[in-house]
Amino acid sequence: MLQELTNEEIGALLRNNEIGRIGCNDGEKTYVVPISYVFDNNSLLCHSRDGMKIEMMRRNPEVCFEVDEIRDYNNWSCVIAWGTYEELTDEKDIEYARKFFSEYMLKQQTSESALPPHTQEERYHDVKPDYVPAIYYRINLSKVTGRYERNF
Repeated sequence: MLQELTNEEIGALLRNNEIGRIGCNDGEKTYVVPISYVFDNNSLLCHSRDGMKIEMMRRNPEVCFEVDEIRDYNNWSCVIAWGTYEELTDEKDIEYARKFFSEYMLKQQTSESALPPHTQEERYHDVKPDYVPAIYYRINLSKVTGRYERNF
């Protein structure tokens, strides 16, 4: 049976995941794309390279975000949130976001196949990726809803 998540369950789902989907619209087109994030109080800290998503959010900072956990059609949880894009430009804010991401990611277990190809002899590529600085941004959440269905 379909039910609503409590605020505590919504917070737990946001904290326990690191990949979600962000929807943005620049007045001409809508773009939905997966992003990595960390939940920080009532906001999402995110990073990206410059591209279509960033350009669209600069033009229209109102976004929608979705994250879910799906076991099967009868056992799932989903959070949908609306918020505002805020590009981090202050060096203290950027350093906070960078550190928050680093500490979170260090806790994640990475498999050998997830390492960059240029660091693995059997997958070696001559071309190393160029360094492109990340754009750090925050999604300040204004409305959050959650639903779930469980049939154990």
